[in-house]
Amino acid sequence: MNNSLTVGVGNLGNMDEATPAGAFPSGATDDVSLKDDMRLLVANARAVVEAEFAYQRARAAFAGSKAKSIAVLGIVAATFTFFAVMAAVVGAVIALGPLLTPWGAVAAVSGGLLLIVLICLMLVVFHVRQMKAVLSEKDDDGQAG
Repeated sequence: MNNSLTVGVGNLGNMDEATPAGAFPSGATDDVSLKDDMRLLVANARAVVEAEFAYQRARAAFAGSKAKSIAVLGIVAATFTFFAVMAAVVGAVIALGPLLTPWGAVAAVSGGLLLIVLICLMLVVFHVRQMKAVLSEKDDDGQAG
């Protein structure tokens, strides 16, 4: 029986063929000790951690700068949306004035807006109850969450 270990990628018994050039601090791979291997591993791990930290820091800075732009543009959009809705309300009151009298037009537009508010509040209550039900469910062992 053959006691040698065969690996599908080639003969790993020869260190010169299996080891990439420059992987060890000294030129002779036969003289490389476990201590040198560990130092090389620690140095490589430190370099990888430093590179990852720098990459994540750059990503965070980019996200922070984009978040500022998003917030400013969102506020501007919300402001103009508010003005557009107010213009639509005033226009609806003016348009309904001849049909319902000015006070009737104000009442109709205000009633329509209050109906929209009521529907939104009912949806909020529904979602809050749904969230509470999910968050207060008991596990199999009787604990919440």
